[in-house]
Amino acid sequence: MKTIQFREAICEAMSEEMRKDESIYLMGEEVAEYNGAYKASKGMLDEFGAKRVIDTPIAELGFSGIAVGSTMTGNRPIVEFMTFNFALVGIDQIINNAAKIRQMSGGQFKCPIVFRGPTGSAGQLGATHSQAFESWFANTPGLKVIVPSNPYDAKGLLKAAIRDDDPVIFMESEQMYGDKGEVPEGEYIVPIGVAEVKREGTDVTIVSFGKIIKDAYKAADQLEKEGISCEVIDLRTVRPLDINTILTSVKKTNRLVILEEAWPFGNVSTEITYQVQEKAFDYLDAPIVKINTADTPAPYSPVLLAEWLPNSDDVVKAVKKVMYK
Repeated sequence: MKTIQFREAICEAMSEEMRKDESIYLMGEEVAEYNGAYKASKGMLDEFGAKRVIDTPIAELGFSGIAVGSTMTGNRPIVEFMTFNFALVGIDQIINNAAKIRQMSGGQFKCPIVFRGPTGSAGQLGATHSQAFESWFANTPGLKVIVPSNPYDAKGLLKAAIRDDDPVIFMESEQMYGDKGEVPEGEYIVPIGVAEVKREGTDVTIVSFGKIIKDAYKAADQLEKEGISCEVIDLRTVRPLDINTILTSVKKTNRLVILEEAWPFGNVSTEITYQVQEKAFDYLDAPIVKINTADTPAPYSPVLLAEWLPNSDDVVKAVKKVMYK
């Protein structure tokens, strides 16, 4: 094992796959000459050249469309958005083209493409740069949605996404690129659609994904000191959703708290809540509690932002609520 940063894990995944397959290329704003806005493509222009690591104009609709079209001629593009907030400019290409090519062509065309970049809040960036759209994309048949929380999962899942013949939304975080973690020296893949129990527990299940899961770990540490054993599950993939791992855990702990950095209406935690009550209602000893951001655009004020964003204290309170303590 070696210890590397999250951004290095992303770079290694892309580079390793590009060395094996010349049909793979990277396209996006500042991915080439600048080594990536977050240095996640550092050194790739030097290795692969300007035909495979392509700087684009600030035109997400345009370069997303070029990338989607190129899949129909045998290419496997990776499209980097400087933030998924900017993906809204190109969302027509993602939803109406990438997600539907296979079905609308009767299976004649596949669409092996990865759209990747940061999601959620990243500090004081304002309301239009602090949004989580995982549930938007997960609501679209034809798309797979991945949100890793550490370098190991990021590298293994990105390699799996690049090899996948369907379009994949791969969502990262500006606040995780410097995170360090252990990654194997050799080749490995993390399968898409498989959640992982990151921490075993017996009293309550906490489900989360992406960078906000750090607050679940922090809360679990605090609750352990108070005699409450938390089982923490990292979804890793939002769609396809690994509901079976969640159900197995809930049948053991009989309680469920879901932590998600997203607005509260119609999100990923809402879907999990529905599926658990449908398939494991008799195992629940308390109502499911989901923790989300406040139902407003993200504030710029640091004081208001701290109130808007869920934290470990919110998780502790939710766990104690389902424990009736």
